[in-house]
Amino acid sequence: MKKVEAIIQPFKLEPVKEALHQLAVKGMTVTEVKGFGRQKGLREVYRGMEYQVDFLPKVKIEVVATDEQIEAITSAIINVARTGKVGDGKIFIYPLTEVIRIRTGETGEEAV
Repeated sequence: MKKVEAIIQPFKLEPVKEALHQLAVKGMTVTEVKGFGRQKGLREVYRGMEYQVDFLPKVKIEVVATDEQIEAITSAIINVARTGKVGDGKIFIYPLTEVIRIRTGETGEEAV
């Protein structure tokens, strides 16, 4: 099993959610986050005053899946979330040693 963490643009959340639903992903966690990478924030002008926005709003999606599902999941996220511009985000994949469903005590893939 693996955990996929994707940091994407907020306006791409619904299309990514739909794409993962089509793959029969059983669940996901979504968190609103702020950060920056190569964008290094941006400068904006408001009422004649210029100010720097260091951290930009993003969405983090976390999905736990079997090893066989990982390629399809990452491909779906890339295909749907890509705009071709700086700031599209990143995908991180982590190995999982164990998953336990608290309610039933199930472990491993049964708990996913």
